[in-house]
Amino acid sequence: MQKKLTLNLIKIIFHKYSIYIFLFLFSFFFNFYYGYRGVLPLDSFLIFDSGYFVLNGEYPFRDYWTITGPLLDYLQSIFFYILDVKWISYVVHASLFNFLIVLFSYFFFIRIGLNLFFSTLYSFGVAILAYPQIGTPFPDHHAFIFGVISMYFMLSAIQRDKINDYFFVTLFLFLSFLSKQIIAFYIGIFFTLIFLYNLIYIKKNNLKKTIYFLLGAFVPLLVFIVFLKSSGTNLINFVIQYILYPSTIGESRIIEMNLDFNTLIGQFKFLYICLIPAILIFFYNIILKKKKIIKKKEILIFLTFIGSILIFIYSQILTKNQIFIFSLIPMCLGFSHTYIQKYFNKKYLVYGIIFLFLFTTTKYHLRFNENKKFMELAEVNISKSINGERIEKSLSGLRWITHLYPDNPDYEVNLLAESLNIIKSDKNNKIIITDYLFFSALTENAFSSPNKWHDIRSVPSQKNEFYEHYKDFFFSKIKKNKIERIYFVGHYKEIFLTNLVNDQKCIKREEINEFLSSYELKGCKVF
Repeated sequence: MQKKLTLNLIKIIFHKYSIYIFLFLFSFFFNFYYGYRGVLPLDSFLIFDSGYFVLNGEYPFRDYWTITGPLLDYLQSIFFYILDVKWISYVVHASLFNFLIVLFSYFFFIRIGLNLFFSTLYSFGVAILAYPQIGTPFPDHHAFIFGVISMYFMLSAIQRDKINDYFFVTLFLFLSFLSKQIIAFYIGIFFTLIFLYNLIYIKKNNLKKTIYFLLGAFVPLLVFIVFLKSSGTNLINFVIQYILYPSTIGESRIIEMNLDFNTLIGQFKFLYICLIPAILIFFYNIILKKKKIIKKKEILIFLTFIGSILIFIYSQILTKNQIFIFSLIPMCLGFSHTYIQKYFNKKYLVYGIIFLFLFTTTKYHLRFNENKKFMELAEVNISKSINGERIEKSLSGLRWITHLYPDNPDYEVNLLAESLNIIKSDKNNKIIITDYLFFSALTENAFSSPNKWHDIRSVPSQKNEFYEHYKDFFFSKIKKNKIERIYFVGHYKEIFLTNLVNDQKCIKREEINEFLSSYELKGCKVF
């Protein structure tokens, strides 16, 4: 009787609908917890204000300059609309996307032949390593997630020869592009080559495949263009801000790229190690044994997966950011696991895969989730954090501590709270330029900043060919909204006005506190 009850309990636990619930609860709340743990000012709040701008009728490219994906701004505005402009709305957004990549990863593991237990196990690994390292919406993560989902559909299209899958390949690539450009660009080129190879060597329903593949890109593109036109957004603004100017940044990064051993191999060593079993077994059967058990279709699947992983790594290198693609590790382990299972079924190899999974997941969980390396908090004692409610009630529950004031978060919080109150009390038409990108939202300021975010890369330098275009954009924004005062909050004070305005005498400058500066523009004819 006891044995029967145990078996029934196992069946219930591993029923597919139960697994969906478990995956949702774990991936959502795991990220939710870490989304409240520590802050990296610019990155943590990157789309907080811009989500608020869209909620209040502003449009990217038209009303504020942005070089990162507008899709996140619109998505966050929906969460703000439903759940109010609060930190919880922000974290829920990222938590749902953590579940999204986990769910698609689970389907991927099932389709490549893993059983329910291992599919669930590797999916939990993805949940731990995907979004929790930052815990809040971030363009790189959204672009990566959409890129991975596109890869899943490409693999599914090859494996099942299901024509509908080709539509979703390019659809999710387009969504990745609207999140951040780089992954979609390189993956798009690669998938186009794979698609053409598929047409040539696996001749079946080629016309339908082509139509669906193209429709997946052109339908959302058409919708997007219509949306830009209907919102009064100049298409030239979009092209310059999102394609041409960022390409100048990309070109400089490619030129300056240091392709040493550590850059290419060292920091991604476990990713490569996780692929080794699949690669060795594949070539052992194809080349040494000269077996025909691996068919053309499977060869294409192998090349698509390996090629995609290498492109994700290359894209990561180009970002010059903290590494965030370690969720590829359980995907690669699941892929290798299937090759062991199909062609070299040795239990000790499966045990090795499981050990590697547990080791790498634990390693990167501790480094990026617990120690918050991505957010530059690895050397910070997070137990010293204080409730973000001290700044504003909308940030309630957020454990505030940054790498800027690791030993005295009270000081930072008090300055931010003071600055918020000062700006709130000012009834002039004003904009706020800051690396703490919640000031416009929490002060309910009606006018968006001319920039989505502010650092040396977000706007063209004086030497850049698009500098004059940006300058005109900035001035027209100030003039149109009759801005009387500009507030600088944080660590990028003066960088823009000193470059943009030749006649500094018209600007009345006031240093209010260590964080806050005010610039009165009432006498400036240049605007």
